Parts: sequence; structure tokens; C-alpha cells
Amino acid sequence: MTFREELKTLTQLREAQRGKWDNIDPESAARMRVQNRFRTGLDIARYTAAIMREDMAAYDADTANYTQSLGCWHGFIGQQKLISIKKHFGNTKRRYLYLSGWMVAALRSEFGPLPDQSMHEKTSVASLIEELYTFLRQADTWELNHLFRAREEAKEAGDSAKVDDLTNQIDNHETHIVPIIADIDAGFGNAEATYLLAKKMIEAGACCIQLENQVSDEKQCGHQDGKVTVPHEDFIAKINAVRYAFLELGVDDGVIVARTDSLGAGLTQKIAVTNEPGDLGDQYNSFLDGDEISSASDIDNGDVVIKQNGKLVKVKRLASGLYQFKPGTGEDRVVLDCITSLQNGADLLWIETEKPHVGQIAGMVNRIREAVPNAKLVYNNSPSFNWTLNFRQQVFDAWEAEGKDVAAYERADLMNARYDDTELGQLADEWTRNFQRDAAREAGIFHHLITLPTYHTAALSTDNLAKGYFGDEGMLAYVAGVQRREIREGIATVRHQDMAGSNIGDDHKEFFHGDAALKAGGKDNTMNQFG
Repeated sequence: MTFREELKTLTQLREAQRGKWDNIDPESAARMRVQNRFRTGLDIARYTAAIMREDMAAYDADTANYTQSLGCWHGFIGQQKLISIKKHFGNTKRRYLYLSGWMVAALRSEFGPLPDQSMHEKTSVASLIEELYTFLRQADTWELNHLFRAREEAKEAGDSAKVDDLTNQIDNHETHIVPIIADIDAGFGNAEATYLLAKKMIEAGACCIQLENQVSDEKQCGHQDGKVTVPHEDFIAKINAVRYAFLELGVDDGVIVARTDSLGAGLTQKIAVTNEPGDLGDQYNSFLDGDEISSASDIDNGDVVIKQNGKLVKVKRLASGLYQFKPGTGEDRVVLDCITSLQNGADLLWIETEKPHVGQIAGMVNRIREAVPNAKLVYNNSPSFNWTLNFRQQVFDAWEAEGKDVAAYERADLMNARYDDTELGQLADEWTRNFQRDAAREAGIFHHLITLPTYHTAALSTDNLAKGYFGDEGMLAYVAGVQRREIREGIATVRHQDMAGSNIGDDHKEFFHGDAALKAGGKDNTMNQFG
């Protein structure tokens, strides 16, 4: 409801109390309602699920409508991203947040920093979703509070035109609440465990859950070695578990992202169940590496034998008990994974790759689209890639294939700063700049995300400040490098008391205590130095 509608409703409600609520100002109560539009996480999940569905349809109509997000590990980081997006672009259209399991493990675990191996507390993921939305809701309250304060000033000045204008801005306010794509890793256990955690995440506000096809208790970061996948029937059970969680909680259009790590995974924990040649289990097992045998004498103690393409094969089993896939089958397994996931309840795909290469991704997506024409991807624009080196090498290879002279460049050393201002370096930067647009158009990527950008930005900015502050610059390192830039660039955090809710609290005190309110924002508040 708009502020005008809430004001009318609350005025009638106060009048119905026949004097008992005369201390309650309907305008203040309406203001508080408008500043707290979302009451529960499920309200948020339903609202943002509808946004994602609309965006997916818009992308299907025009691939220029791809979406983006940045990963974050704290509510304040997520809040500031959305405030910055609104400041620079005027709206939050097609911009989300990503919740990275990697960053939860590295930065949020009670065990301290951990690798991305699902060893962190599973509930910390849901807790971060709740925290992110708490900060995003506070950003709404903070922004609207400024509008309401300006409206009060206009009202006191008798400027009715300005009052109407500000009331319209309030009634048409765009929320900072956006979809969060939330990483549930490999489900933190069996399908029941996945279902229980998915419920927690949805109740916290998640409209989109990303699930990967690795073994839960052997899970590895997507860009590390040693990844172990599960048969499709196991993965489908977890997709079902997440869908049931969405349906139970009334988020009927919740979004499931099915991630496959098969491109870089050479191992599986178990042989799939198969009932007849060509079924899904048989297709999975067809990728297992092994040696054809002709008699029982070829079988040693502990060997496992399966029927593969009509022949008996002794599959390769490691000392760990894991089974090995045939080399070079990664892309075929990815295609099968993706088709199977989309045909069994998933909405979007995630293909974890070893490099950002439009042609490689498009090659797999085109095969997937032969079976599922509207297949769409979420893609990890990962900091684990050396983007500069990758794109310089891609340009080098393209030039070499065209017959262009590349003698001035050393392919293995293209990261060298001496190449920064060369024709190759500049073209590689242009390819990097266009990567998301090109991949959205040519490779079916609906959503581009950077998993852990603020892990790196926090380290970089801290290094710069420490170098100056503890060096010769002293306090000037902070003043010139941080505060003065905040002032010049209009960064709201320069008034950190206000950003943390001091003015909101002052206004509430005035609602509750009237003229007796003891407020923090008087003339002696040093925040006034910033205007």
C-alpha cells in the first residue's frame, strides 16, 4: 500500500478506538509501515522470485536483458552495493546479489577461515541471507526517512507543491530488495538435509537456490582439483527436495540453479543404478574408465565389473574407493548433466569452467539447446581466473590462427606489464569488457556474477590504507584516500551515524516521546560537519 493509503487506513483505525489511541499519530504510523514494506523473509522470497521470472522471460525475448550480481559476505556490503547501484543507475533492474558458499566458508565460519569444502556451519548460509535482507530493508528505511524528513520540512514551510512531489516520490519508491542467488553447495548431506536447509534459506528470503552435483562430504571448490560427482538420480532427488521446500512455503515460482562440476571432475563416488541399456544410469556409467575383460580370471579381489556398451569392463577404482571417468569426457558429461537437470525440475544451469571463453561455453550450450531450446545459464565470472592472461592468450591464439605476426609477444609471459599498452593488451581488455554481453548473446548466459569480489576489494583497499597510514602519509592517507573521496563522490557512509540509523532512531524517539525526546542529531553532533 502507498503512504496515502496507509495514512487513510490508520486514521480510520485510530478513530475506531474512541480516544484510546489519541497519542498515536496516524501519519507517523503510516510512515513506519511504508518504511518497513517487507514483514517476513517469505514476503521477500515471493517478491523476488517474481522478479527473476520476469527477468528470465525478458532475456528469452532479448539476450541484451541479461542480469548481473556481485557476491558479498556481510549485510553492510550487500546494502552498499544496492545503494551504489541506485545512486549511479537510478534503479535496480536486472541487478541481484550473490551469496557465495566460498565466502561463507572463508569469512563467516566459527572455525575460522576454511576452504570451500562444505565444512562451515550449514545454518550460516541462511543466517547471511537474513542479514543481507535486514541491511537491504534498512536501506529502504534510511532512504525513505530522508524523503519523509524533507516532506516534513516542506509541510512546515507551507510548500504544498513540494509536499505533493515528495509524497509521490515516497509512493513510487523503488526498494533495495533484489533477488539473492544463494549457494547451498552440494546440499550439506542427503536429500532430507538439503530440504531442511533449503527451507531455512527460503524462510530467510532466498528465491533462488544454487545446487551442485558434487558429493556432499567430498565437496571441493569448483576451481580446485579432486572434485567428485554423483549419479543423476542422487542429484535429481536433491533438486526435488529444494522444489518441495519452495512449494511447502508457498514460493511457487522459486528458482533452482543446477550446477555441474563435471567439466573439471574426473571422479565419481559410486556406480549409478541402471535397469536397462540406454537409461540414465547406463549413460552415466558409460563414461567410467576401465579395461575390457574376457573371463573371470581377469578379475582380481576387490575389482568391480560392469556391463558397458555390451561388453564386460573392469572399472578403474582408486585407493580411496572412488571411480575414475574416461579422460576427455567432461564436456559430454556436462551436456548430459544439464539436459537431465532441466528435464527434472531445474530452471537455470551453472557450468563451472576452467577459463572464461565464450566459444567453449557456447559449444556446450548449443548442444544442450538441441534438447532444451530455452536453456539458460548462470555463469561464474570467477576471480579464480587470471582474466588478463586468459584474454591476452585468446587474442594471441586468434591472431596466430589468422596468420598475423605475433613474434613481438611471448604467449607464456603475456601477463607482463610491458604488454599493457600494446595493441594485443588493449584488444584483450576490449574482449574482457564485452565478455558478458557477448556470452549473453552467444552462449545463453542469463546471469553473470562475480563470486567473491569484495574479498579482494577489502584486501586491496586495506593494503592501500595501511601502506599510507603506517608510512609517511599518516592521517592524510585516510583523509585523502578515504574521507575526502567519500565527500567528493557523494558516498553516503561519510555520514556514518546517519547510515547506521541514528536519524531513524531520533525520529522514532520523537514519535514515542514527543517534545520530551532526547535526540542525538542536535547542533553538537559532529555529523553536521558533512552537511
